[in-house]
Amino acid sequence: MENIQQYKIEKKPQETLAMDPMKFILWLFLVSIIMLFASQTSAYLVRRAEGNWLEFEMPRIFWYSTGVLLISSVCMQWAYQMAKKDQFKQLRIAISITFVLGLAFLWMQFEGWKELVAMNVYFVGNPSGSFFYVFTGLHGFHIMSGLIVLLYAWIASFKSKIHAKNLRQIQICVTYWHFLDILWVYLFVFLLTFN
Repeated sequence: MENIQQYKIEKKPQETLAMDPMKFILWLFLVSIIMLFASQTSAYLVRRAEGNWLEFEMPRIFWYSTGVLLISSVCMQWAYQMAKKDQFKQLRIAISITFVLGLAFLWMQFEGWKELVAMNVYFVGNPSGSFFYVFTGLHGFHIMSGLIVLLYAWIASFKSKIHAKNLRQIQICVTYWHFLDILWVYLFVFLLTFN
């Protein structure tokens, strides 16, 4: 008689897809921003097709502000790389430069608005001007929220809460800042193409 051994097959527990709750909230927030701007750009195209559209040249300062924002993205990435290497001094410098460039971007946007007013392009009046102010204003508001996120990361860097083994805060910061930069490039190209 053969001994038949029974083997007990144990099922391994299935891995669940786990995501950091803060990162999940960030991605939900980013999707809501995408939906907001998608609806606004769609409304822009529909209204533009109806006619009575004032065409104007975008002030040059918006080109320069785009460059400033792109450089700020490079600095934000630098901050992330320094956090991964525990280079705290460079981390603080990179966050500081990003913050200053974010403020410079907002100042340049405001100067751009002043140039638009000098060109008789107002918030109230022709819809083309209204949309331009709404797009740049909404984006500027999100840049302000990004500056608050940067400020918290900067403070956390002094408290040693950001380091190679705890990158969550800087990852959220980097993701949000890069997103805002990509969003601005999209809006900038959109306004150049369809104005």
